[in-house]
Amino acid sequence: MLNQRLQQKLLQKLSPQQIQMIKLLEVPTLQIEQRIKKELEENPALEEGAEEEEIPAETEDDQVDEKDKDQDEFTIDDYIEEDDIPDYRLQAKNYSKDEDKRTEIPFSVGFSFQEHLESQFSLRDLTENQKILGEYILGNLDEDGYLRRELINIVDDLAFLQNIETTESDLEEVLKIIQDLEPAGVGARTLRECLLLQIDKRDNSQSSIKLAHTILDLYFEEFTKRHYDKIIARLGITEQELKSAIDEVLRLNPKPGGVYSDPFNKTSQPIIPDFILELSEDGFDLHLNSKNQPELRLSSAYSEMLHSYSKDKSQKKEMKDAVLFVKQKIDSAKWFIDAIKQRQNTLLLTMNAILEYQQEYFIDGDETRLKPMILKDVAEMTGLDISTVSRVANSKFVQTHFGIFPLKFFFSEGLQTDSGEEVSTREIKRILQDCIENEQKRRPLTDESLTDILQEKGYQIARRTVAKYREQLNIPVARLRREI
Repeated sequence: MLNQRLQQKLLQKLSPQQIQMIKLLEVPTLQIEQRIKKELEENPALEEGAEEEEIPAETEDDQVDEKDKDQDEFTIDDYIEEDDIPDYRLQAKNYSKDEDKRTEIPFSVGFSFQEHLESQFSLRDLTENQKILGEYILGNLDEDGYLRRELINIVDDLAFLQNIETTESDLEEVLKIIQDLEPAGVGARTLRECLLLQIDKRDNSQSSIKLAHTILDLYFEEFTKRHYDKIIARLGITEQELKSAIDEVLRLNPKPGGVYSDPFNKTSQPIIPDFILELSEDGFDLHLNSKNQPELRLSSAYSEMLHSYSKDKSQKKEMKDAVLFVKQKIDSAKWFIDAIKQRQNTLLLTMNAILEYQQEYFIDGDETRLKPMILKDVAEMTGLDISTVSRVANSKFVQTHFGIFPLKFFFSEGLQTDSGEEVSTREIKRILQDCIENEQKRRPLTDESLTDILQEKGYQIARRTVAKYREQLNIPVARLRREI
């Protein structure tokens, strides 16, 4: 039986312009420069340069019938993804230096991981079909360089999405070509395959490399579980021979694509800081890195054109269409100029709040001076929404006198000591890392032992929290850290 009923539902709706504003806020400096150039190319009513004069105010004659313009609003879910708020829980002055006082901001130039592979792949002797299959496989590699999707599923993808008929064996053949590209290990489907691809490119005339290959090929499970005694017994080798082979394995890269996806790797991915923070005798000097961003203004020619068209009382349909076109371009240019200014103000407001909150740290970069800070803290200081702070913090970098850092670096949860002092969890992680680096490798510290050490230092922390922090540091459990 069907029932009908009325239901009230409150939905947050954003106009397309508001959504574009959100997207402008998310992008870093390099992309905003490209976005401005694109807008300058597409909108003739937008020009480079400072504003020269005020645009004449609209009169009744300037009004244009815009009934045909789409004024619909759309839900935010139609346009943007769910807020990417990190794991941590949820009015400062603005200052900009003159252009001629700015120094060149160093940044890296290079190829992306995808481009690096595609350039190599294109040099191989391939059929047209292999090129198509190879491009699709390369597009399915993750940031670590692995192919996580099964070949049979890729066969289905190509059939349904691109109407291309192929087989697993055809894909396997092309995958072998990709796995021969640099960096070694790329295109692997498992860690074992990744390491074997790398060891195969080493000089197997060396006994240690040959033994490393055998261990990875035949005793990978025993190796990952650190069952070294079993490997020694089954291969009839000495402890020293095993150690030499393990040393060869440890030189391999379990994430061959990681060097290209690491934002701190300055040989691959361009990093242009969004903020420049300088320390002088007078204090901190914070400004946006907008050296390559031109000032924007409305085109005086287009403004005069609109003013002239609007005075003509005997407009034909073609003239009305022209007026509407010009007005739309001017409105779009006005909105874009305002959106860029709003973006700059929001970025500076957020970074100034972080600077104020973490002022002691920014003096010399001493991590022990980093205070616990979460998104909510900055949101309350600025009056911004938490999701807005998250968008600013997620993709922006600041250049300081001691290095370039992502804004996310300055956020962390807090923990109380025995004395009631609140310290950053970053400090706890640093102590954990120091303890593990200095442990006896034959008898590594368990999570229970690490918990005891921290509690002796006055940090009241549970074992499960220690385990969580250890995992966040990408440090394996004690059993897997044991060395012979």
